[in-house]
Amino acid sequence: MTLRISNLGKHYGEAPVFENVTLDVQSGEFVAIVGESGVGKSTLLNCMAGLDSWDQGTVTHDGTDIGALDGEACALWRRKHVGFVFQAFHVLPHLDVAQNVSLPLMLLGQKKDDGRVAHMLDAVGLPGMGARLPQTLSGGQLQRVAIARALVHRPALLLADEPTGNLDPTTAAKVMELLIGQTREHGASLVLVTHSESAAARADRLLHLTAAGIRA
Repeated sequence: MTLRISNLGKHYGEAPVFENVTLDVQSGEFVAIVGESGVGKSTLLNCMAGLDSWDQGTVTHDGTDIGALDGEACALWRRKHVGFVFQAFHVLPHLDVAQNVSLPLMLLGQKKDDGRVAHMLDAVGLPGMGARLPQTLSGGQLQRVAIARALVHRPALLLADEPTGNLDPTTAAKVMELLIGQTREHGASLVLVTHSESAAARADRLLHLTAAGIRA
């Protein structure tokens, strides 16, 4: 599957956030996007997921025009095809680890699959921790939960917004190794927004976002 962005532009009032962004991401490819603060990296990532709107251009995934979908159809597409890893984790505190990881399966109307959830927790280095509550975990462990949740439904497209931004260097390196390894194992495309030079250096392609567009 291919993510294709053509001449994408986003404005706030008269001020452009970015313009003329054209980018293809192939199945299995890891692309890192860097740029100065405020240039719209997270906004671009949200557009890829259909979480934000844009003013010009198109976003398509495997031939589906995301901008042409209504709110419900876009949400259904996102649930099936997209995994999102946030810097702030966004783990639900009132649910245990296993329940947090299984959320995408529940939203897709699939039966509870304890085996798949347990396998994902094993894969991210959290075996036997499904009954733990988020408030008992470290930041690195919470990010591992977020990665397991993003991958449990085997999405074709994984989007990561500063996933190591709140972590110490050692934990950040481990999380990046995990994120890349799990993405490769599942054959997903990975788009990473980051300020981290070490994280960006792991990518197949490194792109720089500016207000005028995107470049290698």
